[in-house]
Amino acid sequence: MLILQTTRDALLKPLQAVTGIVERKHTLPILANILIENQAGQTNILATDLEIQINTRGPECSGNDFQFTTNAKKLQDILRALPDAETNVQFDLADNRLTLKAGKSRFALQTLPAKDFPIININDTTQTHFAIEQEIFKNMIAQVQYSMAVQDIRYYLNGLLMQVENNQLRLVATDGHRLAYSSAEINANLAKQEVILPRKTVLELNKLLTQAKEMLQIELLPNQVRFICNDTVIVSKIIDGKFPDYNRVIPMDNDKIFLINRQKLLGAVERAAILANEKFRAIRIQLEPGILRVICSNSEQEEAQEELEIAYQGESLEAGFNIGYLMDVLRSLGCEDIQIAFGDASRSTLITMPNDANFKYVVMPMRI
Repeated sequence: MLILQTTRDALLKPLQAVTGIVERKHTLPILANILIENQAGQTNILATDLEIQINTRGPECSGNDFQFTTNAKKLQDILRALPDAETNVQFDLADNRLTLKAGKSRFALQTLPAKDFPIININDTTQTHFAIEQEIFKNMIAQVQYSMAVQDIRYYLNGLLMQVENNQLRLVATDGHRLAYSSAEINANLAKQEVILPRKTVLELNKLLTQAKEMLQIELLPNQVRFICNDTVIVSKIIDGKFPDYNRVIPMDNDKIFLINRQKLLGAVERAAILANEKFRAIRIQLEPGILRVICSNSEQEEAQEELEIAYQGESLEAGFNIGYLMDVLRSLGCEDIQIAFGDASRSTLITMPNDANFKYVVMPMRI
């Protein structure tokens, strides 16, 4: 039975919006599938991993209502491999087998019963609702997401703190060695509320925010958060745990402060890192009046040294840092200059953007 006729790209684009969360290896085989359904001429495509659910609008369809699930990766790979964006694609469904026809190509795919597809039960009691431009939220994510922990035993660090208070939205991430903070104003006046978003949710959101000036609707539900952007809805469980008090981590009295060109410092760090110890990935920063020196060495007695002129006339200082922690923040920002505030060799360093209180990055020193 013919159930759907469309073009390659009309189906591929919404399919790509949902398949990022699909697990290829899972104890439940149906979680490798997506659910495609048609009701009253409107097609919807849904994927879930039981923690996150993404639902998006597919191509319009004139015909009978239908529901089926099929392997997400195989379907996506087939559509990608078709030679032309406007290639006509036809789907036939019979006896639990899906047949895809495109030109002289023909693919027979297995399906699993749509009634067995697990759909997250959404608690629609909205506790908090606000909106923000997609471009602003995407920039906020870019400024902090690299500081999330990866598979840390402190599970609440494997995500991103999203906090609303009055007319402020804040995102904070930390892995215990560095912390990134970004804030923005929203058109709302909200009671303080915070949730911890899972890492996977953050990464999927970042991919979906493609319409810069369009609004992203955010709803905080009991134990869930819902994001609505364009024709796509993401519902995610939240991480149950207490995020550290980030205000206690941000050093506000570091007194060795100077401005430096971000690109020049990044270039110096990248060049010096070529000769860094591959195991420890450490870099030495020497601060002197008028000069910032970047030094890397390794166990083979090789050393790289870069010197940058700065407008600084304070005390000298030497401190060690993880190279990756410096590169991450320097690559994530779009500003021309950054401000660095050192305390002493054993205290955390604060990196900010000049005349901008909306971003802060704290990095702990390391022993070399």
